[in-house]
This record gives sequence, C-alpha cells and structure tokens, in this order.
Amino acid sequence: MNNASAAPAPARDRAPGRVWLITGASSGFGRAIAEAALAAGDTVVATARRPDVLEDLVAAHPDRAVAVQLDVTDTARIAAVVADTVLWYGRIDVVVNNAGMGLVGAVEETSDRELRELMDLHFFGPAALVRAVLPHMRRAGSGAVVQMSSMGGRFTFPGVGGYSATKFALEGLSEALAAEVAPHGIKVLIVEPGSFRTGFAGGGALRRSPALPAYEQTVGPVRTGLPDSDGKQEGDPDRAAAAILTALAAEDTPLRLPLGNDATDGVLASLESSRDEVLAWEKVSRGTGFNG
Repeated sequence: MNNASAAPAPARDRAPGRVWLITGASSGFGRAIAEAALAAGDTVVATARRPDVLEDLVAAHPDRAVAVQLDVTDTARIAAVVADTVLWYGRIDVVVNNAGMGLVGAVEETSDRELRELMDLHFFGPAALVRAVLPHMRRAGSGAVVQMSSMGGRFTFPGVGGYSATKFALEGLSEALAAEVAPHGIKVLIVEPGSFRTGFAGGGALRRSPALPAYEQTVGPVRTGLPDSDGKQEGDPDRAAAAILTALAAEDTPLRLPLGNDATDGVLASLESSRDEVLAWEKVSRGTGFNG
C-alpha cells in the first residue's frame, strides 16, 4: 500500500504492539529499524520518497506494515501523513526521523543551495514532523522521538562541515525537546552512528561539492575515502537497530547513543579535548566579570 489514502483503517485496539512512523525507511537504518520493530511484533508506517521499494516489507507483514509516500521537506505532506496514521491506528508511539543524505566539501566549496537543501532535509523536516506528532503523544501521556544524527553531530572534521552543521542543529533542538516533553511521559533518543554498511557512502545518498585545489590536502582524503569505504564499514545496521530498541526499552533511556567503535572512540576523545581546552582557558573565561 503505497498511498496514505489507500491504507487500512483498523481500530485503535487492533494495532499490534507499538505504532512506529519511520522516515527514510527504504534502506539503511530506516529499513533496519522497521524490520526490527516488525520482528518485535509492532506496527510500522514506513515512509519513503518511493514507497514501491518497500513492497516486500509490506508483503511480509500485511497486517502490521504499510508503505507511504513522504518527502520530509514537504511539510504539508508531513501533516497529512501524521493525521492519517492517527486515523488508522489511533496513535503514534514512536517516530523516527531517519531520512537523510551526505555532503562532502570544504566550507568554502559548499554553496548556499547545498546547505539549505541539507538543512531542510536534516533539520526543518524533522522539526516539522516532531511538531505534528507531539500533540498526539502528549494526549496519550507517552511516546518516543528517535532522531537519527551521526557521530558528526557531536564533533566534526574537514570536508563534512555542512553535514555536521545540520546534525549539530538537530541535536541542539533535540536536547531542549527532551527536557520539554519529559514531564509528558515522552522520551527523546539522539542516535549517533559511526560508519555502518547502509549505502550512505555510495550511490545517490552522498553528494560532493566541486573541489578547489586549495583544500586537496585537508578535504581530498575524505572526498575519495568516504565513497571507497562503502560496503567495507565495520557497523552492522541490524545490530544498530537492535541497540536502538534496547535503549528505548530501558527505564533510563539515554539522551544520546553513539553506535560503533569509531563513534564511541570519537565522542570520548572529543569530550576529553573539549574539557582540556576549557580548563586551559578557565582563568581567562572566569576573568570577564565586572571588578568589585
């Protein structure tokens, strides 16, 4: 079932398990999370720009899976999908903001258009989906928002400044969101994967800005190395999906969940470096008040 208007309308008490709404479910983490939720006995509304690629998932779980067309940069469509999901199933228990793409380029190489398109996809779209879902979760007094960020949402390096900027923005929004909705029984989980075999580094999921010779030394290795890593990454998307379900099921769900050895090592090193820098400049930082 590829269109929201063609979906079934089961009664609220007949929706098995939790009801998930997942963006970017056609492949990668989105697909893995959808499969893990279905394996757990839950119900999944899997969205994609081309929902026909999800026909096998729906065929395998005809009573608990539906594929819906959604471009998360289309805020009017977001509102319609949320409204239809609540109409069919009576609730949305978990929303997963997963749709995304990569961008490699030095800051000087990256155009305004590239930055704005990426921000629409990684920030404004997810923010709109969260706003659309929250009234229903607040009425239910429960729910979970899963924000698929990246280890690049915690720290960054040459060549991925534009990508990381969108993830930094998403994480800042989500940290505040978590404190705002906690009194309503709603959890927020920010997921920070490292390198996983999701297809992210290859094909149409990764864009590269036109290169300037001045940045060959700093950005060149990323420009060539990231696509070359496709299919060779250490991370298993299915294990990542299982880790996400484990975190959501925990009584004390973490705000942030790095996934993979590279993400865990990178986050720890970044935190240590940040602490060292603050301590090194602590005297200057504290000496900026009025005297007396």
